[in-house]
Amino acid sequence: MTTTLAVDRADLRRAKWLESAALPPEPGAVRLDIDRFALTSNSVTCGAFAEALHYWDFYPTGDAATGCIPVWGFATVRESRCAGIEAGERFYGYLPMADEVVLNPGRIGPRGLFDGTPRRRELASVYNEYLNCRTDPFYREADEELIALVRPLFVASFLIDDFLADNAFFGADTVLISSASSKTAYGLAYCLAARRGGSAAPHVVGLTSPANVSFTGRLGRYAEVAEYEILPRLSADRPAIYVDMSGNARLRAAVHARWQDRLAYSCSVGSTHRQDPGSGRGLPGPRRVLFFAPAQAGQEARRRVGHGRARRATRRRLARVCRAGFGRSGALVAGGQGTGSRCSPIELRSAARRRRARPRGARSHGLRVDVTSPLNSRIRSPIWTTSLSRRAS
Repeated sequence: MTTTLAVDRADLRRAKWLESAALPPEPGAVRLDIDRFALTSNSVTCGAFAEALHYWDFYPTGDAATGCIPVWGFATVRESRCAGIEAGERFYGYLPMADEVVLNPGRIGPRGLFDGTPRRRELASVYNEYLNCRTDPFYREADEELIALVRPLFVASFLIDDFLADNAFFGADTVLISSASSKTAYGLAYCLAARRGGSAAPHVVGLTSPANVSFTGRLGRYAEVAEYEILPRLSADRPAIYVDMSGNARLRAAVHARWQDRLAYSCSVGSTHRQDPGSGRGLPGPRRVLFFAPAQAGQEARRRVGHGRARRATRRRLARVCRAGFGRSGALVAGGQGTGSRCSPIELRSAARRRRARPRGARSHGLRVDVTSPLNSRIRSPIWTTSLSRRAS
């Protein structure tokens, strides 16, 4: 049996486990056991925008009322009917919240494979690439939890910075970032801070809750950190960009009302405050624009080099930024211990492997979610909370 977590498309708070028959892979396909994936506020954002951005199309549940939110994680090949891929190989990529997945490699190379499942051909290609851990230069087994948690988020941070720079920061000299203690937010703050000293380097203001002001300030990446409540007292004399990681309608309205026509651009990225999404209609200043990272990744690739070397050039630039402030795995080094956004690596014990291991007569209860992971003990943070102050260099 294959066990999958399906959520109600109309209400992400409602979810259930679905079990379906595990069909043998077709010729050319591979079956992978899903070992570990990251569940963060970014996962909720994917669910919130799944209809508009076609995230439901990656792993359909077969029921139009439910969907499977994709997540980033690691999986090991259990069964291969595809030449060039052997059982036991380990891959990192975009996976369902399930205990196994069947992929149909359309292209195989030294870096890994591209899934060629027909329904995915029209979806963003960045989500269809699965990296082989054996050849991935960022991979280290001890850092799997950090890679799953942080790597995809920092790629988004990098691409937002790239997008803003492409557009000369829309003529603004201030960047406001809400939910500033979230990982994507302070990854962006890191990229923007790296521009300090340049002629176009913006003044970066992190907006956060009172409980996260101390942690956010200790990161050392924001020029200024402010509580949401003091937003009306912030100087609004200079043109600014708003990068909305929170999705909070009241906060968005307050930013637009404060800056009015001096708000040069309003960028919607995340939804950490899912309880107050709103619409963004009728606000003063620019209209809210949804940022879609794969679109910017394609733009970056097309602009930097011709079609053939585009991917390699983008990877080299990203790698340089990662090495400057990240560990080998891509884990952002924070200045002190703090909660950041609430998340945890999820370790899945494959139902099939548990059935083989458990004593005869023992009863199966579907997937077991293990949140007492080594990461929690290493960083001395409560379960569901991640701090990235693990390494000093």
